[in-house]
Amino acid sequence: MDKDATWFEGLGDLGFGFVEVGTITARPQQGNPRPRVWRLSEDQALLNSMGFPNPGADATAARLRDRRGRTIIGANLGKSMTVSIDDAGRDYAESVGKVAPLSDYVVLNVSSPNTPGLRTMQGVERLGGLIANVRQELARIGCQVPLLIKIAPDLSDEELDAIADLALALELDGIVAVNTTVERTGLASGDAAILARAGGISGPPLRARAIYVLERLRARVGDALVLVSVGGITTPDDAWQRVLAGATLVQAYTGLVYGGPSWPRHINRGLSKRVREAGFKSLHDAIGAGVKCASIPQAPSAPTRSGEESSARPRHGRLPVGRASAAR
Repeated sequence: MDKDATWFEGLGDLGFGFVEVGTITARPQQGNPRPRVWRLSEDQALLNSMGFPNPGADATAARLRDRRGRTIIGANLGKSMTVSIDDAGRDYAESVGKVAPLSDYVVLNVSSPNTPGLRTMQGVERLGGLIANVRQELARIGCQVPLLIKIAPDLSDEELDAIADLALALELDGIVAVNTTVERTGLASGDAAILARAGGISGPPLRARAIYVLERLRARVGDALVLVSVGGITTPDDAWQRVLAGATLVQAYTGLVYGGPSWPRHINRGLSKRVREAGFKSLHDAIGAGVKCASIPQAPSAPTRSGEESSARPRHGRLPVGRASAAR
């Protein structure tokens, strides 16, 4: 949501528990040509092909250095468009060196469909190399910050399991699931010209898949990782379902676009009500309460239209335990 890191404090004032700025790249870039965002109103969804427009790591660091409020800030970092996949590790590390010391946590975005080749970074060999590059840079600058990865919804079960296993083996702090989808099935919106455009869809069509991915990750990793669920959250019931399914945190983007500036407080009030009604002392106590066993969930055959899109361990630092929502 805050692509340029210019209004994260304002988003915090709206009621978001934390704000993720970016995606930020090492070099400034304009992103893909406009127009690059379209409303799919019948689905309360968005189609975007932004391509990481942002002012670059230097400008972002300067803006984060001037922060005065108490809003918890995560830095979502991606690959510069002009950098090859083979050089991606050094590119991410450059951003990390500039932005991580000024952030409360860092997310490595390897799943946008709008940067050519980026999703190949989700393969465990490349992903492991990327994490090694980033950790070397964090060690060089003496920065200890929670490190998460953001994954796509369009991965196979085998790919999801491999990423989860890698995250456990490398002791990552968490996984953000999921990014936008390249699927076009199950949509009410019928504008063929728009749907034929490249890009990812967010909002209600992503909900079923986002829940499935969350449940599968929870079954694989338990409470060993922070799981940030995003995709298809528009109502307090949507957010509550994710918490019960094991989400440590929830995020939203499209929900705010359609819900307006009062949307975060509506979600927070609704979650508070559900916590009280369920007899929990806090939202944190409800995390994973709906998980009955560690069985792997059944995959949905296609995205459906039912609605819109913290830490468990001390080493997660300032990740906001049990916070209701975040702008991203």
